[in-house]
Amino acid sequence: MVENVLGTPHRAVSASDVARAAGVSMQTVSRVVRGLDNVQPDTAARVRDAMATLGYRPNRAARALRSGRFHTIGVIMFSLSSYGNTRTLEAIAGAAAEADFTVTLLPVRRWTQGDVSTAFDRLSEQAVDGIVIVIESHIVDESEVVLPSDIPVVVLDSTGAANRPVVDTDQAQGARLATEYLLDLGHETVWHVTGPQGSYSAQRRETSWRQTLEAAGRRVPPTFPGDWSTETGYRVGLEIARRSDITAVFAANDQTALGILRACHELGREVPRTLSVVGFDDMAESDSFWPPLTTVHQSFDEVGRDSITVLLEEIAGREAPRSTLIPTRLVVRDSAAAPPA
Repeated sequence: MVENVLGTPHRAVSASDVARAAGVSMQTVSRVVRGLDNVQPDTAARVRDAMATLGYRPNRAARALRSGRFHTIGVIMFSLSSYGNTRTLEAIAGAAAEADFTVTLLPVRRWTQGDVSTAFDRLSEQAVDGIVIVIESHIVDESEVVLPSDIPVVVLDSTGAANRPVVDTDQAQGARLATEYLLDLGHETVWHVTGPQGSYSAQRRETSWRQTLEAAGRRVPPTFPGDWSTETGYRVGLEIARRSDITAVFAANDQTALGILRACHELGREVPRTLSVVGFDDMAESDSFWPPLTTVHQSFDEVGRDSITVLLEEIAGREAPRSTLIPTRLVVRDSAAAPPA
């Protein structure tokens, strides 16, 4: 049993207090805190017992002075409103915690040199070891925005930045799988409700949808502009539901598809008997839509974890892959079928 050796109840617990309580040297406490394996198991257990009893928390600032690492990762993110960004951030935070890093989030309003420079300056003041950018911008390269060269950076969901590692979902593959599936069901063509015009993901999905139709020798219809939201999906869906010439729709994301399904239900357009709808994302709730949504699954968890893996390689000074592309897959449920006879 370790006794509380503090003379005053309000003084912060120090490493020397832990060493005295456990009957070991300060060097031994330091080795246990750093997770080194050159400490006898029973001694390490005694030190951890003392830390728990005294409520000792290692001082990260002191660790940074010794190791040159702050064990903090900055995340610059354009928006927290989308399902994908929220899931990706959750995965980043989880992977960082597993590696004993904390995460500092800094949202930005616009992808401009001024906003990005300000974001990097603020993160530098908070002493981060590296930065993950989740910007979802159509153009992220050093002709538009100059990224600081003195700190490791990984870019997610973007066209990329010169000499910066990029981690992304294979957006083109996912859109191709969705479009080909609807054509294989027998639809003459596939209509598309896009994502925001400034989004790289939306642009890649639209381009791949168009190229897939062209490769199949099918007519490429005009797109319905969208913005990822259920509200816009519903508004566009009201028009789609009234048009019998539209038999298949590829929505840029599941939230848009949900709005389309609601509009069809209200106007009596039967899905999938008279209209097939396919989404993109595979939200946790997409199997509970009515009908359950056929959609493209992308792994936000894998994107987030891989971004931390790549960043930690950079922080350690090792060679990191320049591009990591996460594959997608089609999840077939009940919202798509052959066109009406």
